[in-house]
Amino acid sequence: MRNTRIVEMLEVTEAAALSAARWMGKGDKTAADAAAVEAMRKAFDNLDISGEIVIGEGERDEAPMLYIGEKVGAGGEEIDIAVDPLEGTNLTAYGQPNSLAVLAFGPKGTLLNAPDTYMWKVATGPSAADAVHVDATPTENVRNVAKALKRDVEDIVVCILERDRHIDMIAEVRQAGARIRLISDGDVFGAVATAIEGTGIHLYMGAGGAPEGVLAAAAMRCIGGCFMGRFEFRSEEERARALTMATCDIDAVLDMDCLVATDEAAFIATGVTDGEMLRGVKYFGQGSRTHSVAMDNQTRTVRFIETVYQKGTEKFWVRRD
Repeated sequence: MRNTRIVEMLEVTEAAALSAARWMGKGDKTAADAAAVEAMRKAFDNLDISGEIVIGEGERDEAPMLYIGEKVGAGGEEIDIAVDPLEGTNLTAYGQPNSLAVLAFGPKGTLLNAPDTYMWKVATGPSAADAVHVDATPTENVRNVAKALKRDVEDIVVCILERDRHIDMIAEVRQAGARIRLISDGDVFGAVATAIEGTGIHLYMGAGGAPEGVLAAAAMRCIGGCFMGRFEFRSEEERARALTMATCDIDAVLDMDCLVATDEAAFIATGVTDGEMLRGVKYFGQGSRTHSVAMDNQTRTVRFIETVYQKGTEKFWVRRD
């Protein structure tokens, strides 16, 4: 039953990726995101679940589909679902790497309903999981990861979102001697990549969206890496909203037990554009091909899955323009 659920959820991210990728390189991030959202929402209708969106496209009055609190599925097992139908809308619109269709799920009441605010984050893979802390300085985290991995600091690559708020952090990491992989969008990828062999990324640090933090934490819980966060509220309104949803201390360090309070979480992502972790959607004369990763905390497995859809076999959720 568990493997069946993973495959069903895989088809949901594939649906979003196949639809979003039609907009790759067309310069319209809004259309790309809308295509992903619509396809993902329709794909959920096929599943025998009673799912609730706890991380989604925004509040009910902000998003027509996949809004926080929306019920999805045809009825059945009660689960929490966190989604980002198109992580990296700009990356898709301009044909840049590492855009993904992403979701995580777990038993009802286990995924933190994180508010749409900032979260300071740190993430690294299993080998350095005990070496980092969100409250440590960038220099301390870089040096501790290098020591844990038995590498020189100069061999450590740190992934950081290219934002003005990170100028000082970037300077300090360079001063410490590490190298930096700056990304314009997609910090779920940035965090998860630290635990995937072959990406060449060893540490992720910086402030990004809190909802994306829950998605990344679900993946890292499955892999056995470390993800840690701390809310950075931009207003008292944001803080008040967090208090109404909180299942743990919103002023404390947010560890993986707080963000994803279950050993039965799963994380699934399908590539939209090519990247270090996943290949993007490919269309050919007789169909299309997707590349995905499925992580299951219950079975401690990470599967990379390639799916080929023969022309005409894509399900109704794939819009063919």
